[in-house]
Amino acid sequence: MPSIATIGPIGSDCYQAAQQYAPDTNLILFHKLSDIINAFSEGEVDYALIPVYNTREGEVKEYFRLVSKMEEGFWIDNVVLPIHLSLGILSTRKKNRPEISTLVGRGSVFRQCEEYIEDHFPDATLMAVQDIDHAMRAIIKERRLDHAVIDSEELVKKYGFELVAREVVPHNKTRFAVIGKKMAPVTGYDATAIITRPLKDRVGMLADILGEFTRRGINILDLQSENDIKTQKLRIYVEVEGHIKDPNIEGALNTIESNIIQEESALKTLGSFPRVDMRVKKIKGFGFIGSGEMSEWFADRLGNEGYATYITGRSSSITPLQMIDMVDVVIVCVPISATSETIKQYGPLLKDGQALIILAGESENTIRTALESTSQGVEVMFVHNLWGPQAMTMKDKNAAIVRTSRSGSFCSEFEAFLYKHGADIYHDNAKKHDLLMGVGQKLPTAISVALAMTLNQHSISCDDIGSHSTLTSLYGILAMARVHNQNPMTYAEIMATTGDGKKIVRSFAENFETVTALAEQGNIAKLFEIMEENKKSMTPSFLQSRMKQAKAVDEVMSGPSMK
Repeated sequence: MPSIATIGPIGSDCYQAAQQYAPDTNLILFHKLSDIINAFSEGEVDYALIPVYNTREGEVKEYFRLVSKMEEGFWIDNVVLPIHLSLGILSTRKKNRPEISTLVGRGSVFRQCEEYIEDHFPDATLMAVQDIDHAMRAIIKERRLDHAVIDSEELVKKYGFELVAREVVPHNKTRFAVIGKKMAPVTGYDATAIITRPLKDRVGMLADILGEFTRRGINILDLQSENDIKTQKLRIYVEVEGHIKDPNIEGALNTIESNIIQEESALKTLGSFPRVDMRVKKIKGFGFIGSGEMSEWFADRLGNEGYATYITGRSSSITPLQMIDMVDVVIVCVPISATSETIKQYGPLLKDGQALIILAGESENTIRTALESTSQGVEVMFVHNLWGPQAMTMKDKNAAIVRTSRSGSFCSEFEAFLYKHGADIYHDNAKKHDLLMGVGQKLPTAISVALAMTLNQHSISCDDIGSHSTLTSLYGILAMARVHNQNPMTYAEIMATTGDGKKIVRSFAENFETVTALAEQGNIAKLFEIMEENKKSMTPSFLQSRMKQAKAVDEVMSGPSMK
């Protein structure tokens, strides 16, 4: 039978966590973390289970110091346990018992109960003990009626103490690390914990290490930094999403060690393990109607967050009808021209308590259709992601969100997912969104298509364009190439969208006719007057920031490799 070392006594939080992890195991109980690590390191037990984080107390720093010294063993799993702390006193038949003057408990328990103690026992003496078992026996033996104990309800009851208050600290959870001999295998929803050796001083070291993870789109789950006790050199602990065997994680660690820290064996991998969520997720599963690349792109990333995902389409193994009954959130991600009809077909099948999220480029018509096609108890939200499936990450990509009167907690959780992955989120109303998309997508696409038509009509070779272009005039050529190369059908649908965006294109066409006529008349003064008037609507900050962007693009395009 395998054995686990953890902190006692019987009934303690660690004891309960170990039983939850492996009910049939042989538990070896200790009073100190160092004794547990020593027992594991010397082969006296197969596993060790230690508290590493509490929602009230924060990180248990002693754990990281001890584990970083282990030559063998890895962090392989986690247990998250709600901590139900209660206050108990010795039972007595005396009517006039003394007031509580001393609270007895472990140091970690007192840190979790600071607010409760301050509110209810501000003048009490706190007696922090390592061996709570011994302390409770002493209270019983010496009949200390003015002493109270704070610990798990199970432990308080075990010694026959009278419960004065249950659940003295709400929303209290502790995360326990399971230490084993071999690295845990890949599950697809993993995290990796790394700690540095004591580092030499270098300006920007921490920022550069974090930047390497960010550059690769690797999310950082936890970060700690402190000075090593002996050397007073910086040590950094990082927990990131992904398994140590993931090429992206492996590449990041290699770069950090060789290029940033520039010291061999500067990093120690504490372990990779199934990722654990200390926060509560309401959504269990997402289902996609539409089996295109964008659905696969989102499904892959939602799967990495621990959600069940299902993609349905014409050739999928399950139908949209079957999928709807299996998920909390249905995402419609189909071509723009088919979005409203798809919502009309499947919206009525959603039940109260589910959510419908629309991934599309036009909001007014699709939102109206969604609200009309679903019952009042179905959440509805519109999301326009302004990137394609070629993007590696969402970081610094724009996402326009239109919330409705029926956007609830499921919609907020999906929005939090976008935010977590670095998307720049902008909240619009439906009318404003479509008007701005006229400026940002509909008009530039129409100009690109019209430009290509013009080149064809005048038999201008694409090879000749560069020789007569300035860097500024090349912007339009680049957009033309992109529109025609990536996915012409998508861009055709963008041009054909309804909503207020069409006003922008029509106004542009009329203004273009005016400017063209003035130019053909040679009316330079009027053209200059129009430009000066236009400039008044552009703030200095807008002009400066956009000029900065333009110069950055110019610098890249001026390079010999770009010509």
